[in-house]
Amino acid sequence: MAVRLDEMDRKILVELQADAEQSLDEIARKVGSSKTPVWNRIRRMKEAGVITRQTAILDPEALGLEACFFVLIRTSEHEAEWQRKFLKALRERPEVLEAHRLAGDIDYILKVRVKNARAYDTFYQALISEVRIYNVTALLSMEEIKATTVLPV
Repeated sequence: MAVRLDEMDRKILVELQADAEQSLDEIARKVGSSKTPVWNRIRRMKEAGVITRQTAILDPEALGLEACFFVLIRTSEHEAEWQRKFLKALRERPEVLEAHRLAGDIDYILKVRVKNARAYDTFYQALISEVRIYNVTALLSMEEIKATTVLPV
């Protein structure tokens, strides 16, 4: 269920998404308010689950993780036990940045970040040793055109 947000809440969220390290004074100045009301609104949005956490965004290439693969998975298995094992395997693999269950011909898509193709193969071999998968297609991203964590508020 969506939480009711007013224009001031949205302005605060825009500022936090741009730079969550800003001081309350900076945010208040930018949104045209004072520090205490901004702090109260942020606290309320955290309690309501609008703001789930604050984190640092790292540059994967600076960390040597230069290869991004999108992995399309089709499975012939849809039993609860298979799904439990599959989801556990995904959650335990730090290379998996995102995993989505899809409607259509492909059952799952993963976003996997690794050092290179050899590291992807190591990931792939480990995954298929843990769970049975009918078909896997890996697509190497040649260029990241847009990546953001900013939601349109």
